Amino acid sequence: MKSKAIFYHAGCPVCVTAEQNLAAALDPARFDLEPVHLGEQSSRLAEAKSQGVQSVPALWLDGQVFHINFGAALGDLG
Repeated sequence: MKSKAIFYHAGCPVCVTAEQNLAAALDPARFDLEPVHLGEQSSRLAEAKSQGVQSVPALWLDGQVFHINFGAALGDLG
């Protein structure tokens, strides 16, 4: 069974590069990667916060959040 991976970001150049690198690095046989651009999908801000995301870009994987770089706080996006 595949694990779900969600990459939350705000669309900045660092975020886009990180998304591309994650897509190339994560084994598609093991992970379903869902990129979520919170600048375009602001309706998912509450979801991100409930998952433990404090800033973007961040990767939610197997119930854990990995903050990759500090680009923007979630409060700055909504």
